[in-house]
Amino acid sequence: MRIILYGALGRMGREVDAIIKSGYKGVSVAAYCDVFSNIPDIYANINEITEKADAVVDFSHHSHTAPLCGFAVSRHIPLVIATTGQTEGEKAIIKEASKTIPVFFSPNMSSGVAFLNSLVKKAAAFFEGADIEIVERHHNKKLDSPSGTAKMLAETIKSVTGGAIVAGRDGVSQRQPGEIGISSVRGGNVRGVHEVTFYAQSETFTLTHTAESRSMFGEGALGAAIFIKDKPPGLYGMDDIFKD
Repeated sequence: MRIILYGALGRMGREVDAIIKSGYKGVSVAAYCDVFSNIPDIYANINEITEKADAVVDFSHHSHTAPLCGFAVSRHIPLVIATTGQTEGEKAIIKEASKTIPVFFSPNMSSGVAFLNSLVKKAAAFFEGADIEIVERHHNKKLDSPSGTAKMLAETIKSVTGGAIVAGRDGVSQRQPGEIGISSVRGGNVRGVHEVTFYAQSETFTLTHTAESRSMFGEGALGAAIFIKDKPPGLYGMDDIFKD
C-alpha cells in the first residue's frame, strides 16, 4: 500500500520513513508532507498533494488536526493519527471525520501498551479499594503532560472504579479515597515508561511498560494503516486490532 507521510521531517516521521525503506510489509510512500519543509520533494501544504494514496499517517502535531482531517475527508482517504495532546475541540473534529472515512486514533501506537491497558483494567477490578497511582517518564523534549498514554490508562481505571483523576499533587492535601493519581517525569532521552501501581492494604502490585525504541510506534502506525485500509467509516483504535 501507498501512504502520505505527514510530519515527515520530525523524529517520528524520519523513523517511519526508515522503517518503510527497510521493506516493511510492502508499504511505500506516495508523498511526504511537513509544514516546515523548504525541500522540493516534501510538500509544505497537504492540500497541494496530488499523488494517489491508500492512507495518511500523521506524526506531526495535534494543532494540525483540522486541516489534516479536512484533507482526508475531501480525498476519502483513511487516516491514522499518531499524535497526542488533542483538545476537546480537536477530538470532536476527529469524531466528525470518522463519520465519512475510517480514522485510526490512539494515544499510543504500541501493541504492548494496548496489552498493558487490558491488564490494568483487570487489575483495577481485582484490587478493589486499592490506591492506584500512574507514573510516566519521557524525554525532556516531550510537549504534553501527562502523556496521552497515561490519560488513557487513567480513563480505563476510571471506567472500572469511578474514581477521580488527579494529575500532579501540590500543597497540603490528603489523598482522597478512589483517586487515580498521575505523576509526570521529564528528563534526558527517555523514550517512554509507564508504571501503574496498585497499593492494597497488604500488598503492592505494579505493571510497567518501557519503550526501548521509537520504531515500535512507527511500526504500530503502519500496521494501523494496513488495518483500516479497507475498513468502513468509523473511529478505530488498538483494541480493534486485537479483536481482529
